[in-house]
Amino acid sequence: MLTVAWLVPALPLAGFLLLVVFGRRLGEAAAGWLATAACTGAFVVAVGCLLDLASRPQDQRSDVTTLFTWIPVGSLNVELGFLVDPLSMTMMLFVTGIGALIHLYSIGYMHGDPKFSKFFLYLNLFVFSMLMLVMGDNLVVTFLGWEGVGACSYFLISFWQTREAAASAAKKAFVTNRIGDWGFMLAMFLTFQAVGSLNYADLNGAAAGLAGSTATAIAVLLFVGAMGKSAQLPLSVWLPDAMAGPTPVSALIHAATMVTAGVYLLCRVSPLLHEVPNVGTAIAVVGIVTALWAATVAIAQNDIKKVLAYSTVSQLGFMFIAVGSGAYVAAVFHMVTHAFFKALLFLGSGSVIHGVHDEQDMRRMGALRKLMPITYITFMIGFLAIAGIPPFAGFWSKDEILAAAFQKSTPLWVATFVAAGLTAFYMTRQVIMVFFGEARWKHEPAPTLSAAGHDDPEQGHVVTPHESSWLMTLPLVVLAVLATFGGLFNLPFWDGTRRLEHWLDPVLGEAEVPLTLSTSTLIVLALSAVAISLVGIGTGYLVYERRRVRAFEPAVFADGWYLDRSIGRFAGGPGMAAFEGVAWFDSHVVDGAVNGVAGGVRWSAERLRRTQTGFVRNYALGIAVGAVLLLVWFATRGGF
Repeated sequence: MLTVAWLVPALPLAGFLLLVVFGRRLGEAAAGWLATAACTGAFVVAVGCLLDLASRPQDQRSDVTTLFTWIPVGSLNVELGFLVDPLSMTMMLFVTGIGALIHLYSIGYMHGDPKFSKFFLYLNLFVFSMLMLVMGDNLVVTFLGWEGVGACSYFLISFWQTREAAASAAKKAFVTNRIGDWGFMLAMFLTFQAVGSLNYADLNGAAAGLAGSTATAIAVLLFVGAMGKSAQLPLSVWLPDAMAGPTPVSALIHAATMVTAGVYLLCRVSPLLHEVPNVGTAIAVVGIVTALWAATVAIAQNDIKKVLAYSTVSQLGFMFIAVGSGAYVAAVFHMVTHAFFKALLFLGSGSVIHGVHDEQDMRRMGALRKLMPITYITFMIGFLAIAGIPPFAGFWSKDEILAAAFQKSTPLWVATFVAAGLTAFYMTRQVIMVFFGEARWKHEPAPTLSAAGHDDPEQGHVVTPHESSWLMTLPLVVLAVLATFGGLFNLPFWDGTRRLEHWLDPVLGEAEVPLTLSTSTLIVLALSAVAISLVGIGTGYLVYERRRVRAFEPAVFADGWYLDRSIGRFAGGPGMAAFEGVAWFDSHVVDGAVNGVAGGVRWSAERLRRTQTGFVRNYALGIAVGAVLLLVWFATRGGF
């Protein structure tokens, strides 16, 4: 079955090509179902590959399928090859599986949009690009998918491009990710110079023999690339603004695909990171600072999707903490469970937005639990999972990260512990504002939105919330089941329940830092994690439901600690001045030198050209004068 692993990315690519040619002719429903079938087919093939891979002995669970030689240039030989091993297989399953659910959901969510087929065209291309990223057996193929998801994020975030916010958000995402891509590209150049190959097997195999400075430089540059894609400070500013795109896009980017690419890349080169522990510490520090920053900002957001966006940034911070602590299995485990509950929460928020006629401000919601029961129940499951309440999936993966942080550094654990409590608090705030309390949607009419989501300021309507169609609620139910039971993949009770750890051992085992904490310590840490989550939930309940405590939502939190504003001011002030200075240097010094040489040659040629008259008498006169001058020279030099 692994011989046809190339079908996994090929099916979404085929769906994209068919929609390019026939999308408008197929009509709304058929275009959506075609794209969904392509992604579902990829998932089915991935399941077949999983069964084949799992049937093999553990030391043989790796297979490379080479389609052709892509770049044969001197000693550089890059092949378009697909690597199927436990790590890439894990990514393939949740990218295609959750991607298929998001496609199905989008059929209902995007109903009536005049660019319906184009939306699904982009979705299929996005899934294809992400699969190229995770299946590539070398850095160049990964970079192809890396750039592909970046381009598709631009297309999808700006899908409603007539909205200024959407167009600006897409540009911000594209430009910010280019900074990370700079790091990735330099890492590739340095890898080829040091190793002579860009294959992961060669890089990881040579990691122990690399000079310390070289290994550190490659690891740091790859980390810069990961910071861009996975929205870590200071390259996190693009992700919250990406909410300007349609909600299914938010679920696809923030849950199962693009933002997990950085974590995947670092796990893929775990043997290299194992050789440079100082870089691991830096990764953990950036992760915890990001997690705390985003969690505090989420406390003061009123847009239902932006709360989840900052939550995603924070949860990615948890994954980076795990990577920096050497707990690569915990990072992948949380990546998987996060895909379940965060896709559920984003699609649930989309159902709410759809049900209240495109309203996203939580201050205009409330008391929706009885009017939207399926959305409410499934959203509550996602809430309990992300808050870290057992037995839901998020508890098990977050608990492993807390344990790894405790083993690495007590201050790191304390900061991660606080971030976990803040997560439970801001998610409680969101649930209460949306589903409980007063029905604030009754107080004022909402603006009418066209099918494409454009405001119609001349008309309004009284909001009457309603449950979404089965196309939207079915994916919610499936994701709710996964968010509930996803922890079964890697329970910590005994060796036989650590399924994911054993599955990933051939890839991550050598670099994984084993937990050496005692059983009693682990139990105390787990109980502490539950306690801080309950404290966060209880505090949120007292503040926003019972109104016993005044809400603390300072402007600095609402404005993201002024990070975005500060970057904007720098870019428009000193940054602009610096770029103008560079442009002046380029035009006056660099171009001036080149143009000066050309101008000097031109001036000399013009003067010399005047001596070329075409008259024989002038040339004869010149010869005579030259002969006389020669005679004078020889005479004065005593040459006769």
